This record gives sequence, C-alpha cells and structure tokens, in this order.
Amino acid sequence: MRILVQKFGGTSVASPEARACVVEKIRQALKKGFMPVVVVSAMGRKGDNYATDTLIGLAREACRNIAQRELDHIMYCGEMISAVIMTGFLQAAGIDAVMMTGGQAGIVTDNRFTNARVLNVDPTKINNQLRLGRVPVVCGFQGMTADGEFTTLGRGGSDTSASLLGAALDAELIEIYTDVEGIMTADPRIVKNAKILDVISYGEVAQLAYQGAKVIHPRAVEIAAQKNIPLVIKSTFSDAPGTMIVKECHEQTVTDRLATGVTHLPNIAQIKVDVDDVKTHKESSVIFRTLADAAISVDLINVHPGHVMFTVAEEMADEAIAKLTSLGYNAEVNHDCAKVSVVGGGICGVPGVMASFTEALSMYNIPIMQTVDSHTTISVLVKLSDVETAVKALHEKFLLA
Repeated sequence: MRILVQKFGGTSVASPEARACVVEKIRQALKKGFMPVVVVSAMGRKGDNYATDTLIGLAREACRNIAQRELDHIMYCGEMISAVIMTGFLQAAGIDAVMMTGGQAGIVTDNRFTNARVLNVDPTKINNQLRLGRVPVVCGFQGMTADGEFTTLGRGGSDTSASLLGAALDAELIEIYTDVEGIMTADPRIVKNAKILDVISYGEVAQLAYQGAKVIHPRAVEIAAQKNIPLVIKSTFSDAPGTMIVKECHEQTVTDRLATGVTHLPNIAQIKVDVDDVKTHKESSVIFRTLADAAISVDLINVHPGHVMFTVAEEMADEAIAKLTSLGYNAEVNHDCAKVSVVGGGICGVPGVMASFTEALSMYNIPIMQTVDSHTTISVLVKLSDVETAVKALHEKFLLA
C-alpha cells in the first residue's frame, strides 16, 4: 500500500472554492495509486469564524485566564469543524472519506494542555480505514491523553501531525499544501525577485523555520528526517511542483550553492546586563536560569567579561528587565530590533562569507548590533527600521535572485 500524507492549511480549507481545489489534489493522488491520509487545519486565519485564534478569543472573552484544559477543548473545535466539512466535500465528490480526530487517529500525548508532547502514535485505526478503501481526514494539531483528555500540540501542530502520521504509517511522501508555491529565497513581500527553491535539505529548511521563515514547523521537519521521508511544500491552488525537502545528500543543487535563503524575525529586544568581571560565567548562569524559570526564551547570546548580551521577544522584554533588576542587576534594553539570517548548507568553513555579509550591510550603512553563527546559519541583529534593506542587501550579495 503506497501511503501519501497530504496536509492542508487553513487557507486551503477556508472557502468552498478552496475546498474544491483540495478535493482535486486528493483525487489526483488516488489516480496515481496512492492511498492518501489527509490532515487539515482549522479553517481560515485570525478573524475568520472558525479559526483557532478566533476560538481562543471567544473563550478569553468569558474568562481572561481560562484554564488550559478548557482552552484545549475549544481549540479542538476548529479542526473538527474543518475535518467534518472537508469529509463532506469528499463524500459529495464520490470519494469514500471518514473524519477522525487526532485521538482517534492514534496520537497519544502527555497532559501538558495547549502544548502537549506526543508519546506515541498508533496507526491501527487509520490502517483499518485505508484497507476499507477510505480516505481518512484527520484533525491536525490534536492529540489525546491515555485517559481520554483532549490535548493540542502547540503552534505548528498540524504540520507536526502530518509528519507524525507519515512516520507511523511509513508513508512514501508527505505533502504540505499552503497558499504559496514553495519555499522562497526570501519573503517575496520584501524581495520582489525572490525565487522558489526546487530542492532543499532537512537541515536548511529547519534553520529557515527557526530563523523566522513561515514555511513549515521545524519539529515536523525533524520527524520526517528521522524516517527519511521526503516532504514537499506546494500550493493548493496551482500545479507548480513546489519545493522538495530531502536529506543532506549529494544533490548538486543543494551542496553547490553557498546560501539557500535569507530570512528575518522582527519584534526583538536586545538586553545588556552588567556583571562582575571576575564572576561573568557564574552570573550568566544565574541570569539565564532566572529567565528560563520565568519561561522567557533567549537568543543571540554573547557573554563578555563585564557584561552579558542576549535577545528576547519584544513582548517579553519588560518582564525580563523586571526579573533581572529584582536580583540587583543593572540591565539595559534596546527595543525595536530584528534578526536577519542567511541560511545555507554551503557556508560552513568557507572563507570570506562573514566578510561578504558585513560588506552587504555596510554598503547601506546598516549598523550590526550583534552577530552569531552556526554550521548552516549566520545571523545579525539590526534595528527594525533597517530590516527590509538588510534582507534585500543580503539576498543580492549572495546571488539568490
């Protein structure tokens, strides 16, 4: 049995016209001899009646601090509505389909409501439906505890659901359908001549996602990579081939290019904390433990004699400063920053990459506030007002157009 997992995002199921396109994608898969397993997100985006954020807002109108368990119950509704409607569309088109919740599909989680960790995936019920010739339409984003409590998987959970099911079912391929035709070399709203990538490695796309590109959740990439299942990012609304995500292999298109893409993450604050010169490393441990205990995520960490620098999400900056000043630290904050990153499997160990990076920004008089690099990524912190110019400059410098 050739199994194909097809995941459709919120815009792909938001209207009757969009759902008709989904039916056609599923019909094409059947014609190719696949047994598709369909995963759907809640319909639409924030502001639409059945979108997840809309449902959360409705619950918080009743109680601003509503319990996480109850929040998971209302968030469950978005995907259930979407799956029922999509199943109905398939049945009306003559395709035998059956709706399944995440729990019915065998996704077992712990009880960390709104951000549950998956413990196991039992594909038995899905396999039973496939043997009957039916197309399972599974609610993405959902799981269930061993004692029957509803849970959700956190942001990007529908992508994660698709990869989890693909891995459990030994799928031949996982297709992630969106409203764009593939992964691009930069945000096309900023770089008008950004290109669609034909192929990209698991590692590169995970880094693009971690650094701010809204393409696929990095956890979904990691799961697929563990089983070496190819992923394809493609559009529901066209026949473009999309972007194939594969292991880091000997594909010339992957290894010969220096950079793969430029991405950006806005709304970041930079924090500088003064510490004792002699006790820098000890005090930095206290600082980061304090922030971790407050559930404040940090990035772009630099530890120097006498001070520690790092970044946090803009909305967490005031809380971070309050926590640190309560411990007696002198902390300063730079608001309105952004992280800009160049990602590429070919940049590791190549002489002159950092020089090219800094030259591109200096040409436009963009101050670099902080830098960090890894095996496949170089990132800098710039002022938010400079972010679009920085993205364009780096895209041009690394010949991604």
